[in-house]
This record gives sequence, structure tokens and C-alpha cells, in this order.
Amino acid sequence: MNGPEIVVSVVPELELFVPHERRGGAAVPLVTDGVSTLGHVIESLGVPLTEVGVLVVDGREVAVGHIPVAGERVGVRAVARPQCVEGAPLRFLLDVHLGTLARRLRLLGVDSAYESTDIGDPALAARSAAERRVMLSRDRGLLRRRELWAGAYVYSDRPDEQLRDVLGRFTPELRPWTRCTACNGLLKEARKEDVADLLEGGTRGTYDVFAQCRACGRVYWRGAHHDRLERIVGRAVAEFGG
Repeated sequence: MNGPEIVVSVVPELELFVPHERRGGAAVPLVTDGVSTLGHVIESLGVPLTEVGVLVVDGREVAVGHIPVAGERVGVRAVARPQCVEGAPLRFLLDVHLGTLARRLRLLGVDSAYESTDIGDPALAARSAAERRVMLSRDRGLLRRRELWAGAYVYSDRPDEQLRDVLGRFTPELRPWTRCTACNGLLKEARKEDVADLLEGGTRGTYDVFAQCRACGRVYWRGAHHDRLERIVGRAVAEFGG
């Protein structure tokens, strides 16, 4: 680039995306090309626009389409939390690397589509747009795709922290035990005699309360892992409501 020089600083929450010399609250000069929008300039630093909230230029808020001019001082703030997503019911799409998070969101009754195979960034972005789902990913390149309907970076690689991050950012309505953790379909109560053929002998003899997925037919009961799932649900409901 060989154009106007501006000074850019980012808030601590976004510093993981930028080079080390721009961290610690540093306001560092940056040469632009004179034609690119501020949004493009910020993305060139490594910050996905899905994570950007207010942009402040010389003390005033501007849009991502603002064209920087020489001498401007730019402050990049993080997206506000909780974040309101308008235009469709709140629901998510998760990429292949977030399977555990997808299952936990479904456990809490949050509409969460998930691709268990790597179908590629273009296909994921197209599905986000077609179904109006918020794309959840740790892939910055995917979150920069223009065709995304909406997106969010998942900041941790630990499932417990990922769940708290998403619930705290979007505050979805929690309806535990209402979705299939395998396919995201809705559950219904099921009589034992109606699902008996789908159960192993030990399960038929031990349990009496069942639910079944309306979409894939999978049967659920309070088995050996139920206490662990109860703890996940209990923590989420206690912190984020249900």
C-alpha cells in the first residue's frame, strides 16, 4: 500500500487477531491504499468483522464502509455482548471442528446445525445464508466470507468455555432435553412399548421413561451418562437461565 497513513488501535478483546506489535493498547501507524474501506483495512490486520463492534474515528462513530483519510485515528472495539441478531430466529451452524459444542447446544434445546464432514468454506457460508444461521467457527478465513448471513468466532478450544462463550454472547432461549443431540431434531415423549424394538434387553428391563427424535427416530433415556449431562445443563441454566 502507498496511500494515506492512519493510526489504528484495537481493544484487548481483539488483540489475539492482530500482530504482536499492535497489542497492549498500542496505537500503531498503518499505511492504506486510499480506496479500501475501513472494514477491509481492519480485516487486513487479521480481525474478522464478525468480532467488530463500534468503529471510532477521531472521536466519532463510523460505518465499516468509511474510507480512511490521512491522519485519522481509528479505534476498533469488540462486538457488544449480549449480541442481538435480527432478521431471523436465533439459530446456529457449526463447522466440523465444533462437534462437542454442537451437541451441548442441542442438549440445551438450542437449534444448532452441524457439519460432521469438511464440506468446505463456500458450502458452509452458503448454508449460513440460505438458512439464516449464525456461523460458529474458529476459522478466521471462513468468517471473512462475504456470503455469510452472520458469524461469530469461538474464542476457546475447550468445550466448557466454548459453551459459556456462545451462551453469554447470544443469550439464546434454553429448553433443555428438547432436541436430539445427534441430528438436532425435536424430541417427543415415547411409550416403552412403541420403542421396545429399538432397545437392547438390559435397557428394556431397567428403564421406563423414554423420548424419541421426531426426525431420525433415535431413542433417549436416563442412562449411565445422564448425571454428567445433568451437570452440564444445570450449570448452563444457573448462569444463563432456562
